Amino acid sequence: MGAEKQACMIIGAAPVDSARLFKEFDPRRYYVICADAGYETALKAGVKPDLIVGDFDSAKEPPAKGQKVKLLPAEKDVTDTMFAVMKGFGRGFRSFLLLGCLGGARFDHSLANLEVLQYIREHGGHGIIADRNTKIFLLHDEKLKMTGMNGAMVSVFPYNGGMCTVTYAGLKYPLSRATLTCGGFPMGVSNQVVADVAEVRVHSGTALVVVGQ
Repeated sequence: MGAEKQACMIIGAAPVDSARLFKEFDPRRYYVICADAGYETALKAGVKPDLIVGDFDSAKEPPAKGQKVKLLPAEKDVTDTMFAVMKGFGRGFRSFLLLGCLGGARFDHSLANLEVLQYIREHGGHGIIADRNTKIFLLHDEKLKMTGMNGAMVSVFPYNGGMCTVTYAGLKYPLSRATLTCGGFPMGVSNQVVADVAEVRVHSGTALVVVGQ
């Protein structure tokens, strides 16, 4: 991989606000892998993928000749997005940005992409899912620091287990080593950043942290 590209961008098939996201995350700084119809998003935005993977069941037509393409069977044990991440790991990347991986017609695909975040975490990587208004992080015994995000909404959910222990600083409803449980109280939904620097720290367990406008 090129020395200047230290992270991998995965573009999925869900709708993307490309003008906004590609301004925040410049594709030229990433090794870009498109999963299935994600290549249509890339091409419309003038982004040349480094690799395209998929069975192209959600694409209007297959990629044009001249593109680097890995054609996948329709019947397989992983999603196109998961396969794209596996290819990224194979090229030595450990930092992943997933776009076009939330929303769309298939809610189960959005859930599956949370599993992709878990895969990245369990294999020593760091992943973020982002769309126009939301960023999703998976934290395990670590912290998320938010700077200059006054007013942003923050929700925290236990993930890959029944509970997690968390501390919030700089949020409207602070917590100190509180335990969040699946289906229990307190619920970690709809907190808000109220300081120039805010932090969510996960002391034990795994938490899915959703940051939105």
